[in-house]
Amino acid sequence: MSRASKNRRGIADLPSAVLQIPIVCGLIGLWYGLTETAVLPKFFFGEPFKVFGVLWHWFTSGEIFPHLGVTLVETVLAFVFGALLGLVIGLWLALNPTASRLADPYIKAANAMPRVVLAPIFAVWFGLGIWSKVALGVTLVFFIVFFNVYQGIREVSPVLLANARVLGANARQLLRTVYLPSATSWVFSSLHTSVGMAFVGAVVGEYLGSARGVGYLILQAEGVFDINTVFAGMLVLTAFALVLDQAVGVVEKRLLVWRPTHGETEKL
Repeated sequence: MSRASKNRRGIADLPSAVLQIPIVCGLIGLWYGLTETAVLPKFFFGEPFKVFGVLWHWFTSGEIFPHLGVTLVETVLAFVFGALLGLVIGLWLALNPTASRLADPYIKAANAMPRVVLAPIFAVWFGLGIWSKVALGVTLVFFIVFFNVYQGIREVSPVLLANARVLGANARQLLRTVYLPSATSWVFSSLHTSVGMAFVGAVVGEYLGSARGVGYLILQAEGVFDINTVFAGMLVLTAFALVLDQAVGVVEKRLLVWRPTHGETEKL
């Protein structure tokens, strides 16, 4: 094995965090350098140390926690309800060709609608509390999960289904042992995408009408042109979206123990 190959192998064996942290530090350093040298105006791009100062104040004073709690509750509820609805309806339509054919134009029309415009309607229907934000988030999450579940079920191998039927599997056994395992990878792929959309629904709803939430803090900061606080709010949302995505990843690993990992695939 050549020295270059050994070096590449050694880098590949390092934990991801060891490689990712220098990238983050480099990006922050670049941001700092560009703003300090006036290549990027501070008024529009902020200052990294002031952004971290806002974060430090928020978490040490506890000011952020009531707002963060509201946003996280809205996000989790939208994520759970939207994912469950997408899973159930996607599964039902994929297994029912007649219902699928009848519902197809309506599903496509609803998906084509710019759902952010529904936020004011939900505010009228559900008020300015958390449920209007949850409803908006559900509409964003639902279609991502629905189409992935629907496609995953439809792409089950006909040969596999035929073999299972020859062995005497009934409809319930087919669902449990063939359809659901085949669609699981599609489901979790959609859930990783849905995490960000659930946050979008919560924050957009808070923009349009709320008295609490991280989106509310960002809106107030925008009103006084405080770009550092805006960036701080964005970083908080990004960090907790990553945490929720990691939680989905943990569940995925427990349920998909049969699937080889990336490292195992490379060895094969």
